[in-house]
Amino acid sequence: MFRRSFSSRSRAGKTVKATKKRYDEQVKEKMQQGVADGADNMPAGRCALTSPIITMAVGQDQRLFAAHEDVLSISPYFRDSLKEKSADDGSKQLTLPDEDPEILSCILEFLYKGDYYPRLLRGKRRDSWHLENAQDIDNTGRGSSEATIFHPGVGDVVLRDTAVYCAAEKYGLEELKRIALRKQGLQIGISADVILRSARYAYDNTPDSESRMRAHYLALIIRSRKTFKRSGTMQMEMEIGGKLYFDLFVAMCNHMDDLAEIR
Repeated sequence: MFRRSFSSRSRAGKTVKATKKRYDEQVKEKMQQGVADGADNMPAGRCALTSPIITMAVGQDQRLFAAHEDVLSISPYFRDSLKEKSADDGSKQLTLPDEDPEILSCILEFLYKGDYYPRLLRGKRRDSWHLENAQDIDNTGRGSSEATIFHPGVGDVVLRDTAVYCAAEKYGLEELKRIALRKQGLQIGISADVILRSARYAYDNTPDSESRMRAHYLALIIRSRKTFKRSGTMQMEMEIGGKLYFDLFVAMCNHMDDLAEIR
């Protein structure tokens, strides 16, 4: 917002003109104000960006990332890893060969900003959630084109928010888990094979005590059972088996029992 400038008068009655600042000084002030505003808007627990820089070699290609030590230490996983590194050789570099670089990028964005792209936005009129740039239906915007990613560990496409959720479970970031789960619930038009592959990924990368993401997939499959019962991928996955399909069987039985009670 631009402010109208007025001349001020001193006690002697002379007009004092505001000193015109050089352009580079104005830019510097705006940058400093931007950093200050960003710090004010950080979620609780965010630290000042004055700690040492930690480098991370990520994935099979050893892509390099960098982040402040205090910011990384918000995660119990990174905090313990840095303590071990310091105790062993004093090194300030972490190696994450099994992590996907795109997923780690989301993790770091959350640690610095409290969310990851596309951001989760709340509509004031309808009191509902939506994703930033959700109106983009082509590949020109970042929002709708990133529902899935190719995950090297899977060798195929999975839902991006599921991968972020599992990483948040690993790194001990409960708030990020909540955000990722809510974002995934806003995704539409995902094919059955991607959903089943992502469900198996969620089961393989979360402990048995974890229930929210697993329950999300069970409810989704039951709700869309007419689609899944015609899916060749569903038949193949069920032949492979696993805890996912035992839980699905139990959930289906409970669903049928609930319907019987209502009737």
